[in-house]
Amino acid sequence: MARILLHFQGDVVYTTRLNIRVSELNYGNHLGNDSLLGLMQEARVQYFNSLNQTEKDFFGVGIIMSDVAVVYKSEGFAGNEIQFDIALSDFSPKGFDMYYNIYNHSTQKQLAIAKTGIVCFDYSERKTVNLPKQFLSELRITNSHL
Repeated sequence: MARILLHFQGDVVYTTRLNIRVSELNYGNHLGNDSLLGLMQEARVQYFNSLNQTEKDFFGVGIIMSDVAVVYKSEGFAGNEIQFDIALSDFSPKGFDMYYNIYNHSTQKQLAIAKTGIVCFDYSERKTVNLPKQFLSELRITNSHL
C-alpha cells in the first residue's frame, strides 16, 4: 500500500497542549481521524489568537483550508495530553502550509504529522486574495520566499 510521505517543515512558531476528550473517540476506543482535524483546528485557532487574529479576520482577510494531509503514527486515548508544535512553510502569494507535529505526552509517542494548506480568502467577494503584508512582516517573510 502506498503511503503519504509528510515531513515536518519550518521552525516551530507556536506550541499548545490539548487533552483528548471521550467524545473524540471512535468505535476503536481511540482518537478518531475526524476528531484529530477538530483538535488541529483548535491548535490553529489558539495560534491565531496568540497573534490577536482569527480565522475570519486574519490581518484583515479571512482564511480557508485548501487541503489537509495526515500521517498517523500511534493511537491516542481519552485523557491523553497531546502537544501540537506548529510551523509555517511553503509561502506563496496567496497562502502557506501549516505543519503540525503532534506528540502524545501520555504515551511518549509521536501521534501524527499533519499539514493544512491555508489560503487567504475574501468571504464577501468569495475569492482568494494575497497574504497580508502585515503578517509577512511580522514573520519576517521576504518576497524572496514567495
